[in-house]
Amino acid sequence: MSIKIFNESVAIVTGAGQGIGFEICRQLALQGAAVLLNDMDEALTEQAVNKIKGEGGTCMGMIGDASDVVFIQQMVDTAVSRFGKLNIVIANAGITLFADFFDYTPEAFSKVMQLNLAGSFFLAQFAAAQMKEQQKGGSVLFMSSVVGHQAHKNLAAYAITKAGLEMLAKNLVVELSPYNINVNAIAPGATLTERTLHDTAYEKTWSRITPMGRPATTADIANAALFMVAPASRHITGQSLVIDGGWTSVSPSPY
Repeated sequence: MSIKIFNESVAIVTGAGQGIGFEICRQLALQGAAVLLNDMDEALTEQAVNKIKGEGGTCMGMIGDASDVVFIQQMVDTAVSRFGKLNIVIANAGITLFADFFDYTPEAFSKVMQLNLAGSFFLAQFAAAQMKEQQKGGSVLFMSSVVGHQAHKNLAAYAITKAGLEMLAKNLVVELSPYNINVNAIAPGATLTERTLHDTAYEKTWSRITPMGRPATTADIANAALFMVAPASRHITGQSLVIDGGWTSVSPSPY
């Protein structure tokens, strides 16, 4: 019998109706965690939860805006009331709004900042407060990106948020280590998801410019996420792990 390393764990993952977030939820649940899966899309949420339950995992869905601080607190409270505790939180929800720097609007800027930065910040704050109260430690993981390390055309605002999340992970070491809470970030590169596969050239382009010869799969990213929040990784904190098949080492533009 295989050992399920997340037995007795309870996790919240935001923005998880499909893509990377869904695969993280799926793998956590299959490894024994009880998972609260959040997404704004009701149909995607229901479908994702049913898939995980169909594979034998423990999962509940919660539909709502992960940038809304009231809803964030509701997620934490719901996870605790349903499963008895909270010891893993993964701030996966985010939005990418491409635009030329000279054309970027204040409305688009505010939307990206509110979800990517503020949503992640306050999810970590509310979850860590719960972990502190429990006195059993826990793990916080932010979803950064390779564009937090390398410039990418038309993604200035998005890149600010991703670099900011990596600094947040480093800074929160000071705040959270006394409570045995580790905090890290992972930075995916090009990844095959339902969204990126809408571009028929995406896989071919990124296979050509990625040293490992292909973009990541959602499983590649989820594997890294699970490593960072695993009980055996608790001494890793304040770090950012890039998963990009070597792209940031050479950084050719897809354009």
